[in-house]
Amino acid sequence: MIHAVVIDIEGTTSPTSSVRENLYDYTRERLPRWLADNRDAAAEPVLTGTRELARRPDADIAEVAAILREWLDSDVKAEPLKTAQGLICAEGFRSGALHGEFFPDVAPALTAWHAAGLRLYVYSSGSVRNQRDWFEFARGGDLSALISGHFDLATSGPKRESASYTAIAADIGVPASEILFLSDHSDELDAAVAAGWSVLGVHRPGEPNAPRPPHRWVESFALVDPL
Repeated sequence: MIHAVVIDIEGTTSPTSSVRENLYDYTRERLPRWLADNRDAAAEPVLTGTRELARRPDADIAEVAAILREWLDSDVKAEPLKTAQGLICAEGFRSGALHGEFFPDVAPALTAWHAAGLRLYVYSSGSVRNQRDWFEFARGGDLSALISGHFDLATSGPKRESASYTAIAADIGVPASEILFLSDHSDELDAAVAAGWSVLGVHRPGEPNAPRPPHRWVESFALVDPL
């Protein structure tokens, strides 16, 4: 029996384009100024982490900004980038410039599952801060009360490694066999299965990640029955 459902965001609850065109563009435009204004505060670990990952210990702020923008363009799942994006976009969500965008079947399904007693969690490469804002400032209404917890690369590790799913199961206190994971990415589904989770692939028309056996795939949360 399933007691917890863990959901991905990009391509699963939300259009990939809404994440990359809204959050990525907002971050890209503001990165240089944000790094300069916050070099001794919130941006300090981002600067340090970027220099370490890029192996450019002497990179100045302009070069770090260029590296982060290149990672954005290549969709690199790097922790310093995700941290910066979360902090930069927080202002955008609160000013009304940004909103969480969801496929129309998502809110009704999450609401029904929550009402039925299932515990709902989010595991995304986007920072926990971005995830919380995405649900709180959802276009059409706040969805944050439906979510029991959030996990990202910093808290749980890479999404293609089974150890990350083992860590999440331990954190939420639910046996692996009682967790259902919904994602549009086959490698993530593989990793979750290796950790003992149940999985279901979500492939929405127009989204980039193609379905792959042996997983079962659906096109809508309306077709998911975790109860």
